[in-house]
Amino acid sequence: MAITAFTGSATVQEVVPRKKSWVALVLLLPGLLYLVLFFLVPLVSLVITSLEVPSATTFGQYESAFNWQTYGTVVGQYGTQILRSFLYALLATVFALLFSYPLAYFIGVKARRWPILQGLMLVLVIAPFFISFLLRTLAWKAILSDDGVVVGALKALSLLGPQGHFTGTPAAVVFGLTYNFIPFMCLPLYTTLERLDLRYLEAGNDLYASPFHTFRTVTIPLSLPGIVSGTLLTFIPAAGDYVNASSEFLGGTSSTMIGNVIQSNFLVQLNYPAAAALSIILMAIILIIVSVYVKRSGTDDLL
Repeated sequence: MAITAFTGSATVQEVVPRKKSWVALVLLLPGLLYLVLFFLVPLVSLVITSLEVPSATTFGQYESAFNWQTYGTVVGQYGTQILRSFLYALLATVFALLFSYPLAYFIGVKARRWPILQGLMLVLVIAPFFISFLLRTLAWKAILSDDGVVVGALKALSLLGPQGHFTGTPAAVVFGLTYNFIPFMCLPLYTTLERLDLRYLEAGNDLYASPFHTFRTVTIPLSLPGIVSGTLLTFIPAAGDYVNASSEFLGGTSSTMIGNVIQSNFLVQLNYPAAAALSIILMAIILIIVSVYVKRSGTDDLL
């Protein structure tokens, strides 16, 4: 590549060697192969499966076709579960944000002067990751059981009827989602708040702004990338969760989510096209919601 420079009446050309493009391609090749094998191929297979029709001779076997009517069928049949999944995910995301932001603010801002305390609280936030997701949910099922301490205390305080129960209700499912995904919300918030320049807060105080006004106009905008990242990391897996809403854990027949329907169609009913169609619909809706949310929040660089 030649660079031409004009110096007075003379023209100087400097030849800059072109970098070999194959080096960048070799470096990108492992990542591209990974995406093709573990994302593109399964996605194409899922689309093909969703268009198949049942075999006329063997139960549980399907033949290649273009039966796009499956999408309309599953939306009409499981529309309630789809809406319920996003409602539960939204509630869990809001509750996780309300719980996590004060915690992340204390760890990332207030506890800077005590590094040992800051490290200890970070360990406590990360500690649930060392225990299986299933075991944590089973533990809460035992704690929130009808003969457990929590339900017994609620009945003693007349906050729950004598025949009342907590597990198997929508509130239990939202509670389980909130608890299990709080670390996913807290850690991105902490990462953002830990880098917050405290001089901005001091400037707000010097300009006689109230603590609330400083928090609303300085802290919240500067921590917006962490809020967006945390809400995405919480909302996306919560919308497709099937553990908390399962009747074997915290949910019941009236609180099933789309993940439970996909699991049932795939493993129990052997209705692979319906399960694949529901998976694609779930993925498409999440993609639309995330795109609009990130665009409106002004953090397009997260995509």
